[in-house]
Amino acid sequence: VQLQASGGGLVQAGGSLSLSCAASGLTFSRNRAIAWFRQAPGKEREFVATIFRSTRSYYSDSVKGRFTMSGDNAKKTTYLHMNSLKPEDTAVYFCAARPDTSILSQIQNADYYDYWGQGTQVTVSS
Repeated sequence: VQLQASGGGLVQAGGSLSLSCAASGLTFSRNRAIAWFRQAPGKEREFVATIFRSTRSYYSDSVKGRFTMSGDNAKKTTYLHMNSLKPEDTAVYFCAARPDTSILSQIQNADYYDYWGQGTQVTVSS
């Protein structure tokens, strides 16, 4: 079972990056939740976005309108498209998955997810 996150890098403020999260060895139901979290140095891991039960997307207030999640079911890959990046978006980004029985009230809770990717660094310069 593996989640492989990739796509991070260095970008100037106002730029864009897209992250990918590829799943292997997992069977997802239609009730799955796939999420992105991030953790900046010295800060706690925070919720960024999730695709809930395959159809609905939710975003933190700090990224709403700038970040978009999408998924390719055939490739078992989820994407986080990040636009208008700000220096405060600098963090290690993690993808997380709960393959089944996801509950809306828990989607922002990191402890709710069963599987995690290794993280990919995003650095936004001012």
